Amino acid sequence: MSIENVEIPYGAYWSTPFAKWQGSLQHLHAMKFAAWVAKKELAQRDIDPTLFDSGVLGMTNAQYQSFYGAPWPLYELGATHTPGHLLSQVCATGVRGLFATASEIALGMADTSLLMTADRCSNGAHIYYPASTGPGGYGQSEDQVTYNMQHDAIAGHSMIQTGENVAKQFGISREELDAVALRRYEQYQDALKDDQAFQKRYMTLPFTIPNSSFRKEVGNLNGDEGVFPTTTEGLAKLSPVNEGGVVTFGNMTHPADGNAAMILTTADKAQALSNDPGIRINICGFGQARTDLAHMPAAPIDAAARALTAARVDYSQIKAIKTHNPFAVNDVAFARATGVDVMQMNNFGCSMIWGHPQGPTGMRAIIELIEELVLLGGGYGLFTGCAGGDQGMAVVLRVSER
Repeated sequence: MSIENVEIPYGAYWSTPFAKWQGSLQHLHAMKFAAWVAKKELAQRDIDPTLFDSGVLGMTNAQYQSFYGAPWPLYELGATHTPGHLLSQVCATGVRGLFATASEIALGMADTSLLMTADRCSNGAHIYYPASTGPGGYGQSEDQVTYNMQHDAIAGHSMIQTGENVAKQFGISREELDAVALRRYEQYQDALKDDQAFQKRYMTLPFTIPNSSFRKEVGNLNGDEGVFPTTTEGLAKLSPVNEGGVVTFGNMTHPADGNAAMILTTADKAQALSNDPGIRINICGFGQARTDLAHMPAAPIDAAARALTAARVDYSQIKAIKTHNPFAVNDVAFARATGVDVMQMNNFGCSMIWGHPQGPTGMRAIIELIEELVLLGGGYGLFTGCAGGDQGMAVVLRVSER
């Protein structure tokens, strides 16, 4: 199987603003919301949804009747006869969805596919698992979002503890983490310059917020909601989340809500769907890895190395790097292991700043990576990120002239 014939049409992707936990998007069913956004975005691009012969939905948090997966939102956006499937790989869902979508096209199962990623961390499902043979017939229950963030299924540790473990492994200080957190906030400010010119390359702003029935408007978002002003002094005042540790709420991400999507197609059809037919976007290689138990932030290191090998390039050829960095620890450890400049990664923003709705997190970062490469005149870009279960996924893209 070869992905050489798979392309991402330039501009055939979008993201909502990301809204903070229990914020402006908390009332919206994630799948219905993704379909509502996609229908509007496709109409803006004059793209007929019936052209899709496949669809992929990446989502991690259960929603009402999410059992039905991708066919439901596909139908809602107008792709009424398009088959599709639902997948989930926690924070790596965006890259896994890209891999699945590209694979279908490479295998000849589809010509043009819509990849949707959607999640709502707010108001996560409370799930009950019956156990008829248990004492009194009682089963188990969990709050899907909050419980799993605090309790690893294998060893019981929290996600934050994995950050502390990797900080200790690489000898990373609190001062280093705070310096990177401040730099990431500064980089995000570049995306807001000139009336949010960078974000408007892929995001409709102001963004209209629908009500829960999607029949009327109830407000607007002028950008991401939940980004806090960051200063050296403010970071220094924060106490570690775990006593004696180095991870604080200032050098880690926050839960959020939102969605992002992308069209993939064959090389001969990409030009017709592109905002600029002269720009070509190729997927060059994927990588995946799993690291030591309770060391999740280190997984992107090996995942990136494998993606570079698959793409037959090295770090000297990479012009832009984006990471999913739930902790500043991720970026510092990655830079230590690879020799890249930690202060030059994640230009224009990253998940540590604009939040983490899980499924769409990596998808938005990949979209921003493409736009950064276009501004740089083309070249290779790398996205890598961690995911629950001490794993990571990465992808190498190339932007060039057609």
